[in-house]
Amino acid sequence: MIHFIQTVITIWQREIIRYIREKTRIVSTLVQPLMFLVIFGVGLRQTMAMGNFGVDFIQFMYPGIIAIAVMGVAFFSTISTVWDREFGFLKEILVAPISRTAIAIGKSLGAATIASSQALILLILAPFIGITIHLSFVPELVFFMVLLSFAIAGMGLLIASLMKTMESFGLLMQILIFPLFFLSGAFFPLTAVPSWMLWIAKINPLTYGVDAMRQIILSPQIPSQVLNKIVLFPIHIDLLFLLIFSIVMLFAAVLAFNKKT
Repeated sequence: MIHFIQTVITIWQREIIRYIREKTRIVSTLVQPLMFLVIFGVGLRQTMAMGNFGVDFIQFMYPGIIAIAVMGVAFFSTISTVWDREFGFLKEILVAPISRTAIAIGKSLGAATIASSQALILLILAPFIGITIHLSFVPELVFFMVLLSFAIAGMGLLIASLMKTMESFGLLMQILIFPLFFLSGAFFPLTAVPSWMLWIAKINPLTYGVDAMRQIILSPQIPSQVLNKIVLFPIHIDLLFLLIFSIVMLFAAVLAFNKKT
C-alpha cells in the first residue's frame, strides 16, 4: 500500500513539475478565460441584462469562465499520457514493478491539481475584475472547483488512454471542448432552451459545475425567485452528479489505461 501511494505521489509530482516549467502554457491557460470574460462579458453586458432577468452578465458568466479554465487545463494536462506513450517514456515506467493503476491515478490527480490551481487564480482575481463573492461562500466554491477538476481530469485521462497520437487527441479535444462549454449554460440560462439542447446539457459535467458555482455566487445577491429562473438543478443534485461522474470517469480511465498501455 505504501509503495502504491508513493507511486501515485511521484507521478503526481512529475505532472506538476512539468506544468510549472512550461511558463507559456501557464500564461496562455490563464489569459484565455480572462479574454472570454472581458470580450463577451463587457460586449454583451447591456444586451444580455434583460435576458438574464436583470442579473449582471459578468457575474452571471463568471462561473462559466471558471469552468472553461478547468476544462481546458484538465483536458490538455492529460495529453502527457499520449506524449509519454508516443515518445517511449510510458514504456519505461510500465516495465518497472509499479502498479499501472497508481500511474493512472497519479496522472489524474496531477491534471486535477493543475486545473484547480488555475481556477483558484481566477478566484483570487475576482475582486479586481468586478466580481462580487461573499467570503463565507468561498470554501464551498473551491470545493466545487476541485470536484469539477477531478471530473474533467478523469474524462481527459480516459480519452488520452484510448488515443495513440497527440494529433488525434488534440483533434478530439477541439471537437469536444466547444460543445461542452457552450452547452453548459455559461452564456445563457438553460431553463428556457429547446428540449433537445436541455437533454444534451444534462449529460454535460460542465453544466453541473457551472450551475452549482452560479448558485453559490449569486444566491446572496439576488432574490431566490429570480435565482430559480436561472439555475437548473438544486445544488445537491449538482454535487451528486459530479461525485458519481468523477468516480465513473476515474474508474473507466484506470481500466482503459491498464488495457491500452
